[in-house]
Amino acid sequence: MLTAVVTFVLLGAGGLVTSHNAGMSVPDWPNSYGYNMFLFPPSKWIGGILYEHTHRLVASGVGLMTTILAVWLWLKDSRKWMHWVGVAAFLLVVAQGVLGGLRVVLADAQLGIFHAILGQLFFVLASAIALFTSQWWQNLQPGRASSQLSAAGVPQSGRVARPVETDLRTLVLFTTILIFCQLIVGATMRQQHAGLSIPDFPLAYGKIWPDTSAAAVQSYNEHRMNVIAENPITSFQIILQMVHRLVALAIFVFTVACAWQARQRLGKKDSLAKVALFWAGLIVFQIFLGAATIWSNKAADVATAHVLVGALVLATGALWCVMAFRRSAGLPEMAPATTTSGAYGAAPALAANK
Repeated sequence: MLTAVVTFVLLGAGGLVTSHNAGMSVPDWPNSYGYNMFLFPPSKWIGGILYEHTHRLVASGVGLMTTILAVWLWLKDSRKWMHWVGVAAFLLVVAQGVLGGLRVVLADAQLGIFHAILGQLFFVLASAIALFTSQWWQNLQPGRASSQLSAAGVPQSGRVARPVETDLRTLVLFTTILIFCQLIVGATMRQQHAGLSIPDFPLAYGKIWPDTSAAAVQSYNEHRMNVIAENPITSFQIILQMVHRLVALAIFVFTVACAWQARQRLGKKDSLAKVALFWAGLIVFQIFLGAATIWSNKAADVATAHVLVGALVLATGALWCVMAFRRSAGLPEMAPATTTSGAYGAAPALAANK
């Protein structure tokens, strides 16, 4: 849990680096202006250097914590698949660190897109590990397996959870994938460092759909350079931001549908129904932060909050899917060590699950 929390803090630190355009404030890596990263004098942490260097230090901490976690899982967790989940987390954090370093060494802004995306995926994995190692997870009896055990007369321990229907799981999974695609679009927009491609909301240059002709884009850029001193933009950047807005609307509709369906099918007191409602609330807050980012002319703190809530939205959807599949089908370590033949062919079913 601590690794997941510190990873979330790291996402915020990385968001501040991008929001303040401080990605190249420290031009060398792994050193910082020739100093060992951990011996860089605090007196030199000024301006953009503060954001970039702090980001590096927090990232190093996450790397160390992930290494400890991977070793701990390998030595102490009896579930073999968790050993490889720990290895995957270790490899992912190494790849993330290398990508961040190459972003600086090669001065390639495009690598920043992959760095941002991989950071979101690592946060999801760290959150999933926290879930997998929780007592709640290990005590949960999948609904289908519990019915088979009851039929076989096998004693059960832990809470029995109601299974989640396939179409509801599919709906949540599709929505989560759509959110991940939205984060890719958002990361692409942020790494272009072109300011706001569309400066107004809910309209776009005063229209429902902005004019993206060559003449219109030229007039936009004349205003940007002469009045607000922003970098020029292209029609592609304008269309990309419109796609971002449309996908946000689609995600809102889908998450509300997920919350409604979960409440209707599982009951309003069910834990997954509550998580789905929380998920929909996060989306509403995320849309507000997206609008506030535009209204505040991309203020660094607002834009970074938009990134962080986006990470929570993705992780919530991913963990919802994991918990739903767990409740519906179970995982290998939940299979009993012994089986008892009984009614309804219980022994073959348990053998298949094993």
